[in-house]
Amino acid sequence: MAEADGTAEFATLLRGLKERSGLSYGVLAKRLHMSTSTLHRYCNGDAVPVDYAPVERLARVCKAGPEELVELHRLWVLADAARRTKPVAAVEEPPAVAPAPDAEPVPDAAPAPDAAPVPAPEKRRSRRAVVLAAALAVVVAGGAGAFAVHLAGGGSGGGSGDGGGRKDRAGATSSVTPGARSADPSGTASPSPGRKHKPSADPSRSGAPAGAAPGTPSAPAAGEGTGTPLTVATTPYVYESPCSQHFLIDRPPAEVPPPPLEQDAPNWVGAIGAVASGEQFIKLTVQGTGSDTVVLEDMNVRVMKSGAPLAWNDYSMGVGCGGNVDTKSFGVDLDAPRPVSAPKNGQRDFPYKVSESDPEVFYIKANTKAHDVSWVLELKWSSGSRHGVLKVDDQGRAFRTSADVGRPGYDYPIGAGSWGKRQ
Repeated sequence: MAEADGTAEFATLLRGLKERSGLSYGVLAKRLHMSTSTLHRYCNGDAVPVDYAPVERLARVCKAGPEELVELHRLWVLADAARRTKPVAAVEEPPAVAPAPDAEPVPDAAPAPDAAPVPAPEKRRSRRAVVLAAALAVVVAGGAGAFAVHLAGGGSGGGSGDGGGRKDRAGATSSVTPGARSADPSGTASPSPGRKHKPSADPSRSGAPAGAAPGTPSAPAAGEGTGTPLTVATTPYVYESPCSQHFLIDRPPAEVPPPPLEQDAPNWVGAIGAVASGEQFIKLTVQGTGSDTVVLEDMNVRVMKSGAPLAWNDYSMGVGCGGNVDTKSFGVDLDAPRPVSAPKNGQRDFPYKVSESDPEVFYIKANTKAHDVSWVLELKWSSGSRHGVLKVDDQGRAFRTSADVGRPGYDYPIGAGSWGKRQ
C-alpha cells in the first residue's frame, strides 16, 4: 500500500504521466528497459525506485514538462526517504552446515552446575537473534556512506571568506562543515550513488587530476553527519535538451566514445577528462535533515580559477533537436568580473525555506564565452540561532566550464555510428 509520506503522491503523478502518454504498461516498460510488473509497482505506490534515473526516463518518454519534472523529483526525494526509513525485515537463520567427513564432532559445552537446561526452541531463538543482529550490523555499516562535506560557517556566523564573488541575488545549494580541509580550496564533495567513476587513463589529456572523477547524478547528499541541518544532492550535467549539452575533449573523434545518456554523463566525463563547453546546467536538490525549518538566505558564486579557454575539440551530445525550452533557473555569467547568480525565466529569487518534508530543487545555468573557469557555489543558511555557509561543488572539486568559441565541432548523428565534423 502507498503511504501518506510522498509515496502516494509520487505514484499518482507517475500514473498520470503514463496514462497521458497513451502507452500500455508493456510498451512503456520495454522503452524503459524494466519489467512490466516493476512498472506496475512503481505506478501503484507499492515500490519506490532506489535511483532517480528510471523515473526521469519515464518522465521524458511521457513528455513531462519542466514544472512536472521538478515536482516529480521533489516527490521522489520524499518517497525515497520514507523507503529508506522502513524497518529491516527479520533474517531467517541459515541452514546448518554438516561437518567435514573426517572432522570429529565437537560436543556441546557442559552447562554450569546451577544453570537450568535451555529448551531447544529457546536455543533456536537465540541463534536467530544472533543472525539478525549480525545482519543489522552489516546494514548499518554499509549505510554509513561516504559523503564528504566541509563547513565554512560555524554556529556563530558563517562567511564565505575574502575574494569570493558575493551577489545581491540568490541562487542554490550545497554543503559545509567545521574543520574544512585547508589543503584543497575547492573543498566539498557531493555524494556518490554507489557506482565508482573510472578515472582518465591519461592524466595529461584529462581536465581532472589523475584518479579524480566528477560528481554523480541525483544522490543524497552533502551535509550528512556534519551537524549542518541540510543535505544537497548535485547533478552536475543536466541536459536541458540533448542538443544544448556540449563537452570539450582533448582527443580526436576516433578516440571519443558515443555520447552518453544524461544519467551516465558523470562517468563518461570522468573517464575521458571532458569539460562542459560554453555552458553548464546543474541541478541541486536541497533538503532539511529534520523537522526544523532552514532558511536559505542567499547564494554566492566563487571563482577559484579563470584563464584562457581550452583549445580542445567540441562534441555535441545530440543533433536534430527542436527549439530549447527555457527552464526556470539561476543564471551565472562566468565572464563577469564578479559573477553572481540571478533569477531567469520566471525563477523566484531567494530566500527559500526547506525541511525534511519540504525539499527544494534549483537549476543553475552558468556560461562563458571567453574563459576557462573553475567555480563553486556557496549557500548561506540559517535555522533558529544557527547559521553558516554551505559550499556546493562537484564531488570535492570545483565545477569547470570553458568557452567553445572557434573550436572544431563534432556531432554524432542518429544511426551514423561515429562522430562527424560539424558543418
